[in-house]
Amino acid sequence: MNKFQDIIAGDTPVLVDFFAEWCGPCKMMKPVLEELKKKMGNKIIILKIDIDKNISLSSEYRIQSVPTLVLWKQGEIIWRQSGALSLNELEQILSSYIR
Repeated sequence: MNKFQDIIAGDTPVLVDFFAEWCGPCKMMKPVLEELKKKMGNKIIILKIDIDKNISLSSEYRIQSVPTLVLWKQGEIIWRQSGALSLNELEQILSSYIR
């Protein structure tokens, strides 16, 4: 748990994908996030957290549906949205938070 807190507290924005193995839309997000990482490189950290394996973290952040994407910067949540997004949608949203 401390490691997670250390990662989200850093200066680099952290996009966390709360997902579940059984979730269809979550599977659609995997290639989107992989492509996003290629495009953004070290401007962003992308973490995937399985809600079924990380129940305490999921309840702490009140994850009620998957996929839920949460963007942290310096320990603060600066954006959050549930549901699958296309690469273009996600890039547009993140461009206002990440330079």
